Amino acid sequence: MKVILISNEGKPSPSTERALKTYQEARLQNTENLRKLVVEAAATILQEEGPEAVTVRRVSQRMGCSTKIIYSLFINKEGLAQQLYLEGCKLLARSFEEVPPSSDLLQQLLDLGEAFWQFAQDYSSYYKLMFGGAFAEFKPDAESMQGTMTAIHRLLILINTAQQQGQISDQEETRTLVSTIWASLHGVIHLYMGGFLGDVTSAHTVYKQTMDLMSHALFAASKADREEGKK
Repeated sequence: MKVILISNEGKPSPSTERALKTYQEARLQNTENLRKLVVEAAATILQEEGPEAVTVRRVSQRMGCSTKIIYSLFINKEGLAQQLYLEGCKLLARSFEEVPPSSDLLQQLLDLGEAFWQFAQDYSSYYKLMFGGAFAEFKPDAESMQGTMTAIHRLLILINTAQQQGQISDQEETRTLVSTIWASLHGVIHLYMGGFLGDVTSAHTVYKQTMDLMSHALFAASKADREEGKK
């Protein structure tokens, strides 16, 4: 009986076949990688030199390419600004995620407030781009705003949990309360960046007082509602 051996030599394995990409897939991957590198270059300029230094020409010089390539990837400076905005959202989300969880919701709210202050100090250029109007032509679109909501998701969960537990009044919607906190803290940071609150130590003191008064007022309001209901 003659046995015929069939060699697989030269025949691609299933795993090899899966690894092969079409020209379009390879081109898309290369484009995404290039976009990532451009955003990283722009982010470096943003952090080292400030928002005013982030121009298409400046980024192209750092990348060692023509401005035409940058425009082909992002259309204009605002397109690049949007990607930096989303990168800032990721950094802000990470800052919140680093706050240890606690059963003491009031303390956790204070800790999240402190994390936001620290983000504004560590990534001041990102903060100015995201919330300070550093790029006058750039207005956050729906995707950017969704990135912001994702970044503050933990704050939304905390307030909602406190409301469900009766620690914070549920007479106001969760998002309304979060927006109130958000606006108050932005106000202090903007005043500091505008030079109205003195040095960083003085401004931080005002910030902590604002956060403390606001947080305790939220929790105290619910307690007052419960006591009123007992009468």
